[in-house]
Amino acid sequence: MLSHQNRSWKGSVLTDLVLAIGHHLLMFALPVVLVMQMMLIRPDMTSAALARVGRLDIAYGTIAGLILLVGVLRVVFGLKGWEYYVTNLFFWAKIAAFLAVAILSISPTMRIIAWRRAARDSTEFRPATADVMAVRRTLHREAAAFVLIPVFAALMARGYGS
Repeated sequence: MLSHQNRSWKGSVLTDLVLAIGHHLLMFALPVVLVMQMMLIRPDMTSAALARVGRLDIAYGTIAGLILLVGVLRVVFGLKGWEYYVTNLFFWAKIAAFLAVAILSISPTMRIIAWRRAARDSTEFRPATADVMAVRRTLHREAAAFVLIPVFAALMARGYGS
């Protein structure tokens, strides 16, 4: 609890807390959406399932963008200050892992968009099994890269890498 004497920095502490909570909740939401996509992307997907996958993919991109935004806000407005982050090896490793996940997500997103267009043109459309399996492999690679992010975050938070 903050004492009356520390009210001058209460906003900074509260800002840091709100940003940390938001960042963590978003980081937990991202793999949930990724796993949901993994579960739904199957060779026997119907048009309705493709529509759900498309909405999940939009949610995935939105969450990733919000993670990036809140992360930048934490660096700029957080209590540790930007100097702590930019000089930390594990911060940059975390950013690299996040970028790897983002880059890996491009191909599945492009395939999902193409599948949804094809499904709009023909209600009988089903993606080719090889395409589905390629997307699923990429989603698994995304998940593997994602696991590195909290590992690097934990190392960074404990002062390693400075």
